[in-house]
Amino acid sequence: MAQALRPNTGVGSLFATDGKSHPVQDTLMVVTLVLGVVSFVTAQFDSLHLLSSWTGLVGIGTGAYGQWISETTRQRFGLILGLGASGVGFFLGMAHGGLFGGLW
Repeated sequence: MAQALRPNTGVGSLFATDGKSHPVQDTLMVVTLVLGVVSFVTAQFDSLHLLSSWTGLVGIGTGAYGQWISETTRQRFGLILGLGASGVGFFLGMAHGGLFGGLW
């Protein structure tokens, strides 16, 4: 009965952590979330397709690397939200003109 000796405080909490500091993973999560929000919001405007497509592409890259090295559920949850917003913003930005549309 090992569970009787050790309380399981992480059960039921989506944002459970292991109690350790993970500055690189947390930074990647915040950067991915910010890039995802910027990409998603700017994708709503046709004339901002360069910003939305580039921030979406960079957000997808940082989110993918963050998922690869993430260690807690909280990090993975934030990364998935950022990745989803980055992906939507990237694809809408590509539909509105793409990464280099209108520059040449």
